[in-house]
Amino acid sequence: MTEQTASILIEPDYGTPRVEGEPTAHVTIDGLEIDVAPGTSVMRAAKEAGVDIPKLCATDRLDAFGSCRMCLVEVDGVRGTPASCTTPCTDGMVVHTDSDDVKALRRNVMEMYLSDHPADCAGCARGDCEIQDLAHRVGAAEVRYGLDGANHLHDATDATNPYFAYDPSACIVCSRCVRACNEIQGTFALTVEGRGFDSRITPGGTDFMSSECVSCGACVQACPTSSLTEKSVIELGMPSRTVITTCAYCGVGCSFKAEVQGSGDATRVVRMVPWKDGAANEGHSCVKGRFAYGYASHRDRQLHPMVRDTIDDPWQVVSWEEAITRIATGFRAIQDTYGVGSIGGIASSRCTDEEVYVVQKMVRAAFNNNNIDTCARVCHSPTGYGLNQTFGTSAGTQDFASVDHTDVMLLIGANPTDAHPVFASRMKRRLRAGARIIVADPRRIDLVRSPHVEASHHLPVRPGTNVAFINAMAHTIVTEGLHDEAFLRDRCEDVEAYLSFIARPENSPEETEAETGVPAADLREAARLYAAGPNSAIYYGLGVTEHSQGSTMVMGLANLAMLTGNIGREGVGVNPLRGQNNVQGSCDMGSFPHEFPGYRHVGIDEVRGIYESLWGVTIPAQPGLRIPNMFDSAVAGSFRGLFVHGEDIVQSDPNTQHVEAALRAMDLVVVHDLFLNETSRFATVFLPGTSFLEKDGTFINAERRINRVRPIMPSKVGKDEWQVVCEIATAMGYPMSYANAAEIMDEIAATTPTFAGVSFARLDAEGSMQWPVNDAAPHGTPTMHVEHFVRGRGRLMPTVYVPTTEATTRRFPLVLTTGRILTQYNVGAQTRRTDNSRWHPADVLEIHPSDAELRGIHTGDIVELSSRVGTTSLPALVSDRMPPGVVYTTFHHPITGANVVTTENSDWATNCPEYKVTAVQVRVANAEAARAHQEADAVTLGSGS
Repeated sequence: MTEQTASILIEPDYGTPRVEGEPTAHVTIDGLEIDVAPGTSVMRAAKEAGVDIPKLCATDRLDAFGSCRMCLVEVDGVRGTPASCTTPCTDGMVVHTDSDDVKALRRNVMEMYLSDHPADCAGCARGDCEIQDLAHRVGAAEVRYGLDGANHLHDATDATNPYFAYDPSACIVCSRCVRACNEIQGTFALTVEGRGFDSRITPGGTDFMSSECVSCGACVQACPTSSLTEKSVIELGMPSRTVITTCAYCGVGCSFKAEVQGSGDATRVVRMVPWKDGAANEGHSCVKGRFAYGYASHRDRQLHPMVRDTIDDPWQVVSWEEAITRIATGFRAIQDTYGVGSIGGIASSRCTDEEVYVVQKMVRAAFNNNNIDTCARVCHSPTGYGLNQTFGTSAGTQDFASVDHTDVMLLIGANPTDAHPVFASRMKRRLRAGARIIVADPRRIDLVRSPHVEASHHLPVRPGTNVAFINAMAHTIVTEGLHDEAFLRDRCEDVEAYLSFIARPENSPEETEAETGVPAADLREAARLYAAGPNSAIYYGLGVTEHSQGSTMVMGLANLAMLTGNIGREGVGVNPLRGQNNVQGSCDMGSFPHEFPGYRHVGIDEVRGIYESLWGVTIPAQPGLRIPNMFDSAVAGSFRGLFVHGEDIVQSDPNTQHVEAALRAMDLVVVHDLFLNETSRFATVFLPGTSFLEKDGTFINAERRINRVRPIMPSKVGKDEWQVVCEIATAMGYPMSYANAAEIMDEIAATTPTFAGVSFARLDAEGSMQWPVNDAAPHGTPTMHVEHFVRGRGRLMPTVYVPTTEATTRRFPLVLTTGRILTQYNVGAQTRRTDNSRWHPADVLEIHPSDAELRGIHTGDIVELSSRVGTTSLPALVSDRMPPGVVYTTFHHPITGANVVTTENSDWATNCPEYKVTAVQVRVANAEAARAHQEADAVTLGSGS
C-alpha cells in the first residue's frame, strides 16, 4: 500500500461523535444545517458540515486550547468572536465562519504571527511550513509590524539532539510543541518563557540534549513551522511517497508512515511519521520507532552469505546456492550419524509471522522433528503456560485503548516508560485524568513518581518473592470479603479449593512481610484499592515471568482478576507487556517444541493430522527440545546442529559460558541475521537477513493485534528470509515454496482457527485486527473472555510459594536484577548502530548508596560484578532507585555481557530463566580489569557496533 505524501496539516477532531438515538443539537453553520451531539465543538460540527475553519493551535491529538485566535467565528446572540475549537454547540445555534469581520480579524492575527517568523524560512522553501499556507489562505500578504530584532528572529539553532533541530527564529510560540509534550507524551520537558515578543519555547532552560526531553518526536510532529524539523528532512529534502508499515522494536506495535524518496535500490527513507490511524499508537511514537531506523543501512550490515570450515577461520563470501548446499549437506550428515533429533532451530521474535511459520515448518517437515523453540522461551513462556491453564489461551485479554476505562492499575514487574513508552504515555494520560496506580517493583521506576503522576502505592517487592506477594493480595481480598462471589459462582471452577488455600494464615500479608519486604499495612491498602476498582487492570512484564516461579505468578495474577471479577470488559483484564515486536506472533505461529500454530499440542492426533495431510509428512507426537535442552544435549554430545534465526543467544540467554560451550560442541551452527553478532562467533555459516524496511508480512503486538509490515524497499540481500528458509528445506529433500508472503498467511489461516478470517487482502482493506478472527468474531476480538473463558470456565489455581534456590550468601550478598532502558532495545544489535547510543553508550550497574559506601564505590568507577557462574565489569551508578541489597543493570551491550553472571535457574514449568534473581558480589575492579574494560569499550564504540 502506497500513497502520496499529504500536507502536514493536522485535522482537528474535538467533541463527542453523535451516537444514534441520543439527544442532538440542531446547528446552522454558514447556512448549512446539521445535528450533532450536545457539547460537540463548533469546529468539529463545521467539519462534519463540510466547512473547514482555519486553525493553528488546533490538532486532533491535543486538547482544545483556543489560543491562536485563527478559528474565530461569529455566533448569533453571542458578543464577540469566540474560538470555534473551545465553543460547544447548543441547540438552535447559528454560526458564521467567514464574515467580513471574522476574515479581517484573522488577517490581523496572522500578520502578528508573520512578524515573528522569518521571511526566508527554510521550511517554507521546502513546502513543509504550515504558517505560510495559512497566511495565503486568510489573505495576509504583508507584515505591517517592524519588529525585526526585537524578538527571536536571530536566535541560534539548537542542533544538540541527534535527530531534530530547533530553530527559534522560525518559532511563532503557538505552544503546540509544549502541549504535545505535556498532553501526549507526558514528559513536561518544554515550556514557554517570557511574554509577548520576548516569549520563547525552551526545553527546561537548557538545550534539548541536556533536557528531560525523551525525543519521542511529538513536538516535531506538532510544530506548524520549520522551527522543529527532522535533520533527515533538512539533509534530504521532502519525501515523494509514503508506505504504511509497523515498527520493529517493542511489543506495542506502532504504525508508521515511512516517508521516502526514490524507488527500487535507490529508495531512501526521509523520515518515519507515526500514523494517526494506527490503532496501537494513534499517532504517537518513541525515540526508537520514530528515529532509530538507520541501522538498516549501517556499514556493519552483512549483505552476502559467508562460510568457513572452523570457527577459527576467516569468513569467505559465497553464493546463496553454495551456502544453502553447505547447510543442507551438513544437517543431513549430522542426522545420518547422530539421529533425526540431533539438529534443531530457534525462531525469531523480531521476524514476521510468515517467516516464523516457515522456520517451524522447516524443522517439523524437513528436519523431521519438533526441535523448534523461540526467544519467548527466555521471556514470556510463563505467560503462555499460566494464562492457558487459567483462561484457556496464551495471550493478554484487552486492547491498549482499554486502559482509558481503567480506574486502578496494578503494574508489576514492568517499566513501561522505558520498555513500552508509547503505551506508558497512554497510561500517564489516564492517571492524570484520575485513575490510580499500584506499582509493585523493587526499583523506583518513573511511574512511581513523575511529572503530574504519582503512584498511590509503591510496593518494593523483594526479587524472587512475587508469588508470596500476590498470595497476600488475594488473601486480603478473600478474608476481608472483597471478592466477587457472583462472578466466581457463574464463571469459574475449583473455587472452594482455591478460597480455602488462599485463606491460610501463611498467605497473609503479616506472614509474608518478612519474605517480600512489603509492609503488611501497605499491602492490605493496595489490595483493597485493587478490589474496589470498580475497573481494575493488571499490567505486567518480565519482572513477573523471569523467575523460578514465573508460571505460578502468572496464574496468581489471573486468580486475582477472577477473584474480583475484573475480566471480560473494558478497563480490566490481565495484560502482559510483550518485549519484542513479534514475540506474541512467534508464539502464535507454533515455534514452541510442544505446540503447533494456535497453541495446539503436538500430541493431539486431530491437530497433527491437519499438518501431516497438508505437508505430506509424518510429524512426531512427542514435543521436541527446548533451548536449554538443546544446550545440555549439545554438551552431552547428542545435539549437533542448530539453525539460529534472528536471535543472538550468546548475549541474550543465561549463563553465557554454558551457551558458548554448547555451541562449540556442535558440528554446524547457522546464523541468519542482519549483523555478525556474539552467536556468529560460533557459526560456520552466516546468512544475511532483511530489515523490517524490506519485509512483507505481519507482526502481532502485545494486544494480539495483527499489523501489516510492508516493504519500503527491495531486499538488500537479494532474497526474502522466508524464501531462504524454503530453499534450505528444499535442499534437504522437502520441497517447500510460496509465491509470496500472502500465500504463507493463507496457509496459516487455513490451518489455525484463531486466524481463520485473516488475509493480507483483508488487513490491507480493513486495517489491523486482533485475534481470534473467525466466523464468531469476523472483525477481531478487542476484549477476550467476555461471556465465558476460552476454556469454558475460568480455573482458579492454588499458587504455593516456593522460595528460589538462588539465595544470597556471605560470598554473594547482593541480588542482581535486570531490565531495559528507553533508548536501547534488547541486545542492542539495532539501536547500538544508531545515534541512540548518545544517551546510553554503556550498560551501568545501579547500586544503592549504602551498598556503594560499604564497598568504596563511586559513580563512574569500573566495578567487578561476579556470581557463582561468572564475572564481568561495568561502570557503577550510585542511585537510591534500588533498595539496599539489590543492584540493577541492563543487557544492551555485549562488552558487559550481563548474562555472563546469570545462572541456570529457571521457571519450573517452562524453563524461562530466572534473570531477575542472581546472587552477586560487587567490588571496585582492579586497575588491570578496569583498563581492559575501557579499552574494549573504546574499540566497540569506535566500530559503531
